[in-house]
Amino acid sequence: MTGSASGGRRFSVGLTGGIGSGKSTVADMLAARGASVVDTDQIAHALTAPSGLAIPDIRAQFGDAFLTPEGAMDRAKMRAYVFTEPAAKARLESILHPLIRIETERAAEQASGTYVVFAVPLLVESGSWKQRVTRVLVVDCAEETQVRRVMGRSGLAETQIRAIMAAQASRKDRLAAADDVIDNDGDVMALVPQVDRLHALYTSLSAASN
Repeated sequence: MTGSASGGRRFSVGLTGGIGSGKSTVADMLAARGASVVDTDQIAHALTAPSGLAIPDIRAQFGDAFLTPEGAMDRAKMRAYVFTEPAAKARLESILHPLIRIETERAAEQASGTYVVFAVPLLVESGSWKQRVTRVLVVDCAEETQVRRVMGRSGLAETQIRAIMAAQASRKDRLAAADDVIDNDGDVMALVPQVDRLHALYTSLSAASN
């Protein structure tokens, strides 16, 4: 895989993993070591916040019923709706994905870190991201670990969590797409040597690509 999301030659890493895998923790650790992290979830939140760039099209496509009183997208209501309506999911994605790509490219162009990490929860599912980054890094853990973590932080029922997991790429498919894997079945301290090793590798590869 070559290239980057900004269309240039800059070394970049696509970071992904299933719900509850610990993607954000790993992203924060890489950022602390000097990488620039571009988080597509954060970008999506900003686009769907009050006065966000996606709000006019969301209102036009779905109506005020899918907006909060403050004018943001009602994420819980929209999530429940698109989960059962594939056509609605496609309509929402047709609004969000082009905007996310534009904002992601803008952030990457402004990045000043040693290399760029694109944190993309649905990297494997998207189809295009694997061609837009230099390497794919998957944060992996057992499915039971995912369920336990998400239940602990969100209060969602196990059935809801497993439904979300079933709608994501399988663990097998994510691992098949990976150039690098971090095992996050343990605690945070177990991540440190793995992150250190990959940060050293990425720094070296980034320097070699310049």
